[in-house]
Amino acid sequence: MTVVIVALLVILGVLVMAAAVSVRVLREYEREVVFRLGRLVGQKGPGLVLLVPGIDRMVRVSLRTVTLNIPPQNVITRDNVPAHVDAVAYFRVVDPSASVVDIENAVVATSQIAQTTLRSVLGKADLDALLSERERLNEDLQQIIDEQTEPWGIKVSTVEIKDVGIPTTMQRAMARQAEAERERRAKVIHAEGEHQAAAKLAEAASVISSQPAALQLRYMQTLREIGSEQNTTVVFPLPMDLIKPLMRAADAVQSATSETPAPAGGELPEGNGAGALPSAAGANGELPEGNGAKTIK
Repeated sequence: MTVVIVALLVILGVLVMAAAVSVRVLREYEREVVFRLGRLVGQKGPGLVLLVPGIDRMVRVSLRTVTLNIPPQNVITRDNVPAHVDAVAYFRVVDPSASVVDIENAVVATSQIAQTTLRSVLGKADLDALLSERERLNEDLQQIIDEQTEPWGIKVSTVEIKDVGIPTTMQRAMARQAEAERERRAKVIHAEGEHQAAAKLAEAASVISSQPAALQLRYMQTLREIGSEQNTTVVFPLPMDLIKPLMRAADAVQSATSETPAPAGGELPEGNGAGALPSAAGANGELPEGNGAKTIK
């Protein structure tokens, strides 16, 4: 009787062990690829899955999206500028059987494909396109990587370039270029403002010229604006109409003075404030004594 009980206990233990080995519980995001005696049976799950002990083998596959950090890559752009680029890729398994049978390690293979594709695609782009056209480059990377991983049962949903590092000298050159571009825009805007102001001033001048009283009103308004400021020096603009008669009179006096003829005897007119000049020497070759000189014999 004791032997029978021991045998039953042994059989019960073996059954429990076999059940523990053959029963699997899979979560909602997991699938099980089953091999029976080395041959692919198919995929099972989620929920409770039964296996034949000692005959069936399984490989558990996750269907969740995987975030893959692509290692930083040193890239030479098409315009011969070195850049340091890193990116991130999002992919998931859509065919568990193909991801197990057709490729040894789907995650590692996808990472290698992403690195090589990143270098090849960005090497065909200019630095300006790499900095300003990231959306287009991201779409190209996603399409190429997805086409290469599709036979493995992997779907690449998104590829994003995270950071682009360029040399310090190139950063300074780009900063100078941006500064020059800003200065050019400022000069163009200033020139356009001057052009518009000149046009408006021409229109104002035509209006004021038709009404002379408007110029006087504008003159008084200018004086009022100057006087309202707290300053010690006040500049009064003087109209040119008041200065022109004085300038013409001064020119007339100057021209009359320069055109007066000199007398024939070499003497200046007495009216100009000068007396008659004595002759240089007398008839006998003597100088006048009143000039402080003695008679020469």
